[in-house]
Formats: sequence, C-alpha cells, structure tokens
Amino acid sequence: MGNLFDYTVKTIDGKTKSLADYRGAVVLIVNVASRCGLTPQYAGLEALHRRFKDRGLHVLGFPANDFGAQEPGTEAEIKAFCSTNYDVTFEMFSKVSVKGAAADPLYTFLQRPEHGVNAEVKWNFHKFLVGRDGMLLGGFASTVAPDSPDLAAAIEAALAIS
Repeated sequence: MGNLFDYTVKTIDGKTKSLADYRGAVVLIVNVASRCGLTPQYAGLEALHRRFKDRGLHVLGFPANDFGAQEPGTEAEIKAFCSTNYDVTFEMFSKVSVKGAAADPLYTFLQRPEHGVNAEVKWNFHKFLVGRDGMLLGGFASTVAPDSPDLAAAIEAALAIS
C-alpha cells in the first residue's frame, strides 16, 4: 500500500479507525510499552501532543509486547496505566506486534527499506513521523527523546508544509 491513509487500525477501546481520518495532519506513530526503561517517554510524548496539537500534530501510541515482554497488559490495563501515571490524552490503539512475521500491516509498511529513513524498529518507543500527505518523513530511534531538538525540528518542518 502507498501511504498511511491506506490502513485501518483498532483503537484501545476496540473500535475500528481508518488512518485516512488523519489526512491533512502530521502524525507521530510510536510503539509504546508500560514496563520499559523508556516508559517515562510517555510524559514527553504527551508534552509534544499538547504543544503541537492545535497546529495539526497527532501522536498515536501503539502498545507492543515485542521487546522484553515489556507490555504484558490488556488494553484496559494499558489505558488505565497511561491515564493514571502520565495523564496521556493522545490517541492510543490496541496492542500490535511491530516486528517479524506477525507484524501489524501498518508497521510492515512503516519499516519498508525503500522509505530511506531510520525505519527498523529495534526497541520500544521508536518514532515515525508522517507528513500531511500520508508519506513517511522520518524514523527516530527509541533513544531519541520526545523533547529532542531534532524531533521537534522535524515536526516543525512537517507542520510548515501545507
């Protein structure tokens, strides 16, 4: 498939959602986990969401249990954890696999080598920045914090494109 808008996913509440709903917006997709050393990045992702949401950024969290079994909870447990511990208001989705043969089709698309960006998910909290046209603009390793100047600059540049 050609871009982000070709995919449908499940929300953390089990509802079907077309990613075409984000047409015209900038999207930051992140595979998240509740029991990871990087879990405090939830706070930074929420800060990015609050900082840029009125300009058209949507942060999308996809819980994944692929690395060190660090997201063992149910959707209800994950939702409660995020709300209670990090006051997460950005959109969260059902747990997915992000690697291997069981990878969700969205993550298979995001990790295509032909995108020419840091596209291979190697750990929790890998970030993918998608432009208003649904095309992948960049990938940011787990070690790139949400408050990284490089990530903020990439978001700013993507938001500046009409």
